[in-house]
Amino acid sequence: MPGSQLTPRAFERLTKELEHLSTVKRVELANTIETARQLGDLKENGDYHAAKDEQGTVENRIRTLQATLQDAEIVEVADDGTVQAGMLINIRYVGDNDSERYLVGHIEERTDELEVLTPSSPLGQVLLGRKASERVSYIAPTGAALEVDVLDVTIYEA
Repeated sequence: MPGSQLTPRAFERLTKELEHLSTVKRVELANTIETARQLGDLKENGDYHAAKDEQGTVENRIRTLQATLQDAEIVEVADDGTVQAGMLINIRYVGDNDSERYLVGHIEERTDELEVLTPSSPLGQVLLGRKASERVSYIAPTGAALEVDVLDVTIYEA
């Protein structure tokens, strides 16, 4: 099974996050749990239960990051105007007046200001390799046949 395609920027960011969670955050949580234990009865100790819940969340994120990074394929973005991982695209559904902007890539490429369109999604699959001014058709997960115009394709500069 092919690994996750990540841009070098996303791979570096996720590697740093994994390192931080695996070291600094684990130690912080262990200290918080130990301090909360010293407060007495664990059944009614909100600080203890909150720290244990956070510990579970952090451990789950660590496992997710490890799985993502383990088989990651780092992709370099080519500035050739084609839709590929690491590109910003503007599209418009035929019959709609509004355009939509997406960052093409793995869900871990997401940012606060951009929605991600994964290359493995139905729309992502038909858009890969396309250029501005092309029209594509695809079948949405709902079963509807849709057409999309590619308006613009540019490299994402974070």
